Amino acid sequence: YKNETSNRKMKRLHAPWRWIPSLYFAEGLPNVIVTFIALLMYKRLGLSNEDATFYTSWLYLPWVIKPFWSPVVDILHTKRWWILTMQLLIGASLAGVAFSLHCSPMVQWTLAFFWLLAFSSATHDIAADGFYMLQLTPREQSLYVGIRSTFYRVSTIAGQGLLLMVAGTLEVYTRSPLKAWSITFALSAAMFGLLYAYHKYYALPRPQSDTAATVNGRQMFKAFIDTFISFFRKPGVLAAIAFMLLFRLPEALLTKVCPLFLVDPISKGGLGLTTSEIGFAQGTLGVIGLMAGGILGGIVASRDGLKRWLWPMVAAISLPDILYVALAYFQPEALHWAAACIFIEQFGYGFGFTAYMIYLMQYAQGPSKTAHYAFATGFMALSLMIPGLFAGWLSDLLGYLNFFILIIGLLPVTFIVSALIKVDNKR
Repeated sequence: YKNETSNRKMKRLHAPWRWIPSLYFAEGLPNVIVTFIALLMYKRLGLSNEDATFYTSWLYLPWVIKPFWSPVVDILHTKRWWILTMQLLIGASLAGVAFSLHCSPMVQWTLAFFWLLAFSSATHDIAADGFYMLQLTPREQSLYVGIRSTFYRVSTIAGQGLLLMVAGTLEVYTRSPLKAWSITFALSAAMFGLLYAYHKYYALPRPQSDTAATVNGRQMFKAFIDTFISFFRKPGVLAAIAFMLLFRLPEALLTKVCPLFLVDPISKGGLGLTTSEIGFAQGTLGVIGLMAGGILGGIVASRDGLKRWLWPMVAAISLPDILYVALAYFQPEALHWAAACIFIEQFGYGFGFTAYMIYLMQYAQGPSKTAHYAFATGFMALSLMIPGLFAGWLSDLLGYLNFFILIIGLLPVTFIVSALIKVDNKR
């Protein structure tokens, strides 16, 4: 009877709802900070569009190459150890950014800590996803996937929305963008310290199956090479890679320059929004639109299959981009116009991006599907990294209006690569 009571108590203590929301919040927030907030921070601190986009686009690299060091996470230590260690490193990296904003040269020091943050976050992703599969049964994995995705999105709202609004309020209160961003990153570091303590001492269970791999490094390396080669031998691989890299080309350029356009003054072709206004328009309303579009896309695709909805989704991710041409041409001063356009464009992106993700899962099916999906997500990260490297240079060269017109001119690329792929009508 005592053993049965103890087991029930342990089950309640380590119930999935105690650790899944916080774990996937901790997985999503560093990604938002690296890919979005760092860009806006550098812009607010005086970097040019070219420099801000070039430096921050390289920070996608850890997510591009994470499949190549994922075997190390399996070989050394437990998934729990990796999760907790990476959360400590993420917190230390955020504290390092807060401190190094006051150092000289500021850009080099902060970028060094952002690199540490990016690699720690990508490694945390590997460990967290592995831990999720180890701790939960297949039925539980399906049951909690919605909670997992929801709290990953909540972290996006917290980062792009609340964190930016905090930074914007501090900019007004302190009258110093440098001090405001330093305090914001210090608060983020403190939050990760709390997440680490919560997971280590209270929420994160210790699965019996969470052990280091018994195979040696040479065996793991050989298995990895075989899996890697088999990915490039799959039918239609060239069309698939073209789709993975180019489907989001217009959106990848837009995503990198959009925050810079919103913050630049009217005299420079932008909309002149404050940091807090961007946090509300893009980080809150925009993310809600993204989530709503993604949910709707998932519902219709599961009901009718991807083949039925591919072209509506391609149109949804492409055509709303024209709204930015209108914003750059008219430069409305009222926030609600920008907020409405951002919501519509992000809703279309969320709906259309469903096609991309479903295709990646379909393409990865077969032997080694987990590893093949990891390679596919590496190409997904690369599809954002490469355009981002020269997006700022292009926007400086052309001006915002002509840059957005160029994006409209690139929309046929999305339609062409979508026509090349073979889509299964599985539901």
